[in-house]
Amino acid sequence: MKKTYTDIPLLVVIFLGILVGVGMKKSPAPRTISVVGECLTSAPKDRTAITLRVTTVDKNPATSMKLATQKMAAITDFLKTQDVKMQTTEFSSYEKSEWNHTTQKSEILGTETRIAVEVSSNSMDKIESILNKFAGTPNVYTENLRMFTSNETMKPVMEKCLGTALSNARARANALVNPDKKRAGKLLSVSYGNVSYNETPYANYRLMSAKAAVAESALDTGGSFVSKDTELTVSVSAVFEIK
Repeated sequence: MKKTYTDIPLLVVIFLGILVGVGMKKSPAPRTISVVGECLTSAPKDRTAITLRVTTVDKNPATSMKLATQKMAAITDFLKTQDVKMQTTEFSSYEKSEWNHTTQKSEILGTETRIAVEVSSNSMDKIESILNKFAGTPNVYTENLRMFTSNETMKPVMEKCLGTALSNARARANALVNPDKKRAGKLLSVSYGNVSYNETPYANYRLMSAKAAVAESALDTGGSFVSKDTELTVSVSAVFEIK
């Protein structure tokens, strides 16, 4: 009796199908651990800023705005001759009223126009000279004397802090898996968790009251303006493969 081989192709197809199925079987997903790493550092405050505000009140709205813009134009013309940066922070014009305690009713005083510009410099002496320049000038007020960290100074400090936060995240992951004799392996993903700044200035009462001081006479800071460094906190969320 002769043997037939008509079923051999079918067997080959089944065998190949099994091999393909085995080859296509997904490997198990790697075990991972998610942790948060933090960094706390500080950056020096390298710029000093002051806000100069012009305020005018007049019965005629057009006159009020004209007086304010002329006054601010004279200020900015002077500031352009100085090594400072300027930025307009306010420009508003509105009806101003005041409560009359005698008549027990609100009385319209006219239109008040307010224009403010922030002036900053890397020299505290330069800001002091600007304060003295406009001391006692009618309708000109100084506000918000402060020190801050420029973007140029902050950038490398922040980048270094990010690296430290990531290193701290890996160290935390290793500490968590070490009891199982494991370690944190490949970094699979990372994202910013939080970035915060604290630029609260510290100054003595005399300088915090600069607005009142310049109304009387020129301001002599005498080196009494003290400001802490900018505190920077960075946190990252990282996922590591467990090895």
